[in-house]
Amino acid sequence: MNDAKMGFYDLMTDLITDPTQIVTAEIVVPCADIRVEMPYFQKVLGFRLDKIFPADDPAVAVVSGHGLILRLECDADAAPVTIRLACDNPNKFAQGQTTFKTPAGNCIIAFQHNPPLFKPETQHVFAVRRLVDEAPWVIGRAGMLYRDLVPDRLGGSIIASHIRIPDGGPVPDMVHYHTIGFQLIYCYRGWVRLVYEDQGPEFILNAGDCVIQPPEIRHRVLEASDNVEVVEIGVPADHETTIDHDMELPNDILNPNRKFSGQMFVRHQLKDASWQPWRIAGFEHRDTGIFNGTQGVANVQVARFKGGQPKPTRHSSDILFTFILEGRMTLTGEGQDPCVLSPGDAFVVPPHFTTSYADCSHDLELLEVSLPGRFETLEID
Repeated sequence: MNDAKMGFYDLMTDLITDPTQIVTAEIVVPCADIRVEMPYFQKVLGFRLDKIFPADDPAVAVVSGHGLILRLECDADAAPVTIRLACDNPNKFAQGQTTFKTPAGNCIIAFQHNPPLFKPETQHVFAVRRLVDEAPWVIGRAGMLYRDLVPDRLGGSIIASHIRIPDGGPVPDMVHYHTIGFQLIYCYRGWVRLVYEDQGPEFILNAGDCVIQPPEIRHRVLEASDNVEVVEIGVPADHETTIDHDMELPNDILNPNRKFSGQMFVRHQLKDASWQPWRIAGFEHRDTGIFNGTQGVANVQVARFKGGQPKPTRHSSDILFTFILEGRMTLTGEGQDPCVLSPGDAFVVPPHFTTSYADCSHDLELLEVSLPGRFETLEID
């Protein structure tokens, strides 16, 4: 496996171990007096006592519970620890107190297990990200290289990433899912092999194809071509990725109509596309079916220039993101200097803000993502 794929996941030590020899693992919890700390863990926190020694003057007690094994040890050469307790209702655990300390000064935090997805209010701004400005590529999950396409992420409401894998072959990914409101994967260059829960055998996502990954659908990236590039959109920006160690994909169930938190898996293929007039005159677009698949949460369209001079427009969408797939254009925002855009560039336009597309090349092609899926466009004379 090459260094680009491993990144900071690489092993930064020469130590050779055999993890199969490990039978169990303990966390050392320092305390001054076992006779005070141990009952606290038993009676207040619900742990059970597994071991205690020596019998005449206990200095070590091993307790377990809630998925943890703790070694309470007198005079341990260790700093106080913090233990987080995932609760159905943390306010009912300790009569509204969610942070407190044990007699020995170890910190206990009760927090919400599986909290509802937090969607921050969109902080609207007109912003452009150009590839030539050399925004840094960073190494992310599974060793893939990420480039942020939306500065400040509109207050945390969206993350848009340009992702690439320089060297093709198997991808060191695991079956996982995202706790998210909306997620798009658009294959920009090359191809990637994917597999999804309840969607049948693995398949190849070619350049121009896209999928939406509805909330918490299990999936895995299996393989990629050399220099594959994808555009990934996630709402909200901060969301959890959870590894599913139990599910194997492809699984035995085929249920393409299954809904995940109200959304269906959608796979759009360029080869099946039909083109229709777009919301901006002078363009035509192919619809991806994502509006219907998300029940209107979002819409994803690919538009291409057909000719003429598009008029300036305003829109009413909360989030409107555009990525330049091919060609060139000049983007002018209300009160802003014109900006020449080329492949790999991206921009977001706030609602009720006037923009114009000019000097469009004959091969101009745009990827547009809107949330919500339905909104109005007004031409400005």
